[in-house]
Amino acid sequence: MTLGPNTDSHFQKNAALTGRRRMDTKIGLEELALELQELAAGSRRQLIALAGAPGAGKSHVSDVLFSLINNKMPGKVQILPMDGFHFDDMVLEARGDLARKGAPHTFDVGGLLSALQRIRADDGAEIAVPVFDRSIEIARAGARIIGPEARLIIVEGNYLLLDDIRWQPVTAMFDRTVFIDVPEKTLHERLTARWAHLSPENRERKMEGNDLPNMRLVLAKSRPADYRVVNG
Repeated sequence: MTLGPNTDSHFQKNAALTGRRRMDTKIGLEELALELQELAAGSRRQLIALAGAPGAGKSHVSDVLFSLINNKMPGKVQILPMDGFHFDDMVLEARGDLARKGAPHTFDVGGLLSALQRIRADDGAEIAVPVFDRSIEIARAGARIIGPEARLIIVEGNYLLLDDIRWQPVTAMFDRTVFIDVPEKTLHERLTARWAHLSPENRERKMEGNDLPNMRLVLAKSRPADYRVVNG
């Protein structure tokens, strides 16, 4: 995977900005919304990473931030979920990876990077992005439109800050980064509740074979964020 022509300089600029801020600053949602609202008021489009382990509440937090900002600045904020870039089940089954769906290698990282580069270009064009439909476990292509008026794009997903060579070009695209901090015990409880409809055997297989390894990877291998939101 190669970086876009301007990604190196963009990453260096972000690193310089981050160096002037205290990393891993604990912040509440309303305060964070105000910080992001200031960014949305500028002319340059801003990309925000909202990362966290499975069960951390990324969708909920991004929805709350969207509502708080959109109420004050209608049309200026959009959400891009990383889950829309899941490989399809047919691809995963052919590769023997279906049981690990949701692990880092089951995402189209290059497709996500391309989408971020198009958004970063800010050339006045509408950009169609995929959205994962959990009711059918399939990503719907072109299910959301990011219009040219959007100044703040909140990208939410597990691996946006993963310290892994395959994900570093994605991490380099962001102007601000946020990590949702949830105790491992609480994450375990939430993930167990997520699969409560399964038999005990299938629930154990789902948890130990996929969800818990993914959770531990995110907690152990995510890069420090600019801000840390406690959610649990």
